[in-house]
Amino acid sequence: PIQKKGEVSEKLPTIDEAGKVSFGCIAREWRCKFAEDAGKLSLTKAQELFEKYESQIKAVPHVKNVQRIVCGGCLDFKVIISAPAVAFPDWEATKFEPEEAFLKELAEIDGITSIETQTYTLTEM
Repeated sequence: PIQKKGEVSEKLPTIDEAGKVSFGCIAREWRCKFAEDAGKLSLTKAQELFEKYESQIKAVPHVKNVQRIVCGGCLDFKVIISAPAVAFPDWEATKFEPEEAFLKELAEIDGITSIETQTYTLTEM
């Protein structure tokens, strides 16, 4: 059956016991803070690192979307990689390859702080 916008498929996993908060996509976020000094050089270096890994990230099996988010006011640099919920455990089993190498190199950039990761669900409404 074709799912209309706003309809919830019974086959989608849910988070709540009532089964109303469904999702079809899970995302992994890599984030950090960058320094404003030196013309935001740490942001430039983080972007260059992302570009170095971009094709490897996009080659992760079943990747649905790759986003790079920057907030100039909050000094946030984020990479968000999403995949269908059914395929996400396979990527998780690889420790989110190439996460470890990317974050290690990110930590070596002067001015980069507060490196964190988070996993969450995504649903288009």
